[in-house]
Amino acid sequence: MPGQRLPMRKIRDVLRLRAGGMSKRKIAASLSIGVTAAGYSLGQIYSWPSERRRAFLVRLGVGLTAAFVILRAINFYGDPQPWTTQRSATFTVLSFLNTTKYPPSLLYLLMTLGPALLFLWAVDAGTPRWLRPALIIGKVPMFYYLLHIPLIHLIAVAVCYARYGQVYWMFESPTLDQFPITPPPGWGYSLPIVYLVWGIVVVTLYPLCRWFAGLKQHRSGAWLSYF
Repeated sequence: MPGQRLPMRKIRDVLRLRAGGMSKRKIAASLSIGVTAAGYSLGQIYSWPSERRRAFLVRLGVGLTAAFVILRAINFYGDPQPWTTQRSATFTVLSFLNTTKYPPSLLYLLMTLGPALLFLWAVDAGTPRWLRPALIIGKVPMFYYLLHIPLIHLIAVAVCYARYGQVYWMFESPTLDQFPITPPPGWGYSLPIVYLVWGIVVVTLYPLCRWFAGLKQHRSGAWLSYF
């Protein structure tokens, strides 16, 4: 009967995922865990003597970055999307750097982890004064991560209401691959606007992160270490 088929169709639409989409999620989750584990393992180098640590960071950073440049130049392996010659040198460089983030490809990992290690090498002797506020967020990374998601969603709801007079798009996703929202017609903003929102989120959460970092410093609860 029609009244019986409708609920089943809805259930099927929610539960069914394309095989490719599910595979991407599994790969992304596995790689995320692997990169996180590598990050935790890297922490032990900060018990090494400074000279040994700096040599390790610069060698590994240069090696990963060079591997990215070589593999990307070959344009055959490491990313599902090859780069192409564009109408200008600038756009050609952007195409060269346009690697796949979800799920992260080998080249994406090389081009991000390599420079990150070189950055750690550069600031190993001491964090520049203008970068010291970032240390606060670095001391409470999970706390920041858990707060920034609802804050961004709240901003999206406010912008959606101001632009469309409705917000139901922000609370529905007919399929799991569109979670957590359904983009309204014409939804999306330029990169400068995205960076502006990012800056607003960071500045807004900074006082809370500073408070929580102080809380961690003065309390010894084991659960605090996870944040």
